[in-house]
Amino acid sequence: MNSYSRSQRLAAEFAGTAFLLATVVGSGIMAERLAGGNVAIALLGNTIPTGAILVVLITMLGPISGAHFNPAVTLAFTLRREIDPFEATVYVPVQIAGGLIGVWAAHLMFGETVLQFSTTMRTGGSQWFAECVATFGLVFTILATLRARPDAVAMAVGLYITAAYWFTASTSFANPAVTIARGFSDTFSGIRPHDVIPFVAAQLVGAVIAWFFANWQLRSGKDA
Repeated sequence: MNSYSRSQRLAAEFAGTAFLLATVVGSGIMAERLAGGNVAIALLGNTIPTGAILVVLITMLGPISGAHFNPAVTLAFTLRREIDPFEATVYVPVQIAGGLIGVWAAHLMFGETVLQFSTTMRTGGSQWFAECVATFGLVFTILATLRARPDAVAMAVGLYITAAYWFTASTSFANPAVTIARGFSDTFSGIRPHDVIPFVAAQLVGAVIAWFFANWQLRSGKDA
């Protein structure tokens, strides 16, 4: 992949996913406390920090690990043969572990009980379809921007997630590690553990469809 060791790459994936979840959950707690019951304002307060931290994390850790922070992204790059299958199988549990640490860190910072299980119901066909769309859009954004302008990936991903929070019914989890970790937070950003598996399945389907579509869309004209 690059000149960095596997341990350095894994540490980058762990730290990046941890900071991502600390931001998602921490900003959700802060936003809900300050919004005075206005859910739209709370969601806005959750959205902006999430998009912003993605720009920061991808910019600083992308050169080390590729800045996946997301098993669906890792899957797409494995299908593209840009990360070997063994490396991918190590990335995923590290991302999940980093996500859990990030959630628990957010709980500690805001004086919440560390170990929680969400009671927020997020289920149904529209939610699952929204997650498929959200993840398709995220993976296609990454692949297409890498082709068009690699130095803009961080900004493109941050802006995409900022938008997708609002145009998807599910508020765009678009990330199996994020989804699993948010099952352990009974706060504004939570999802019932019972609802996690369908979300993850929809996300993986969206990632695979994005990979297929990108393979066709990004070919040169004579090969398409």
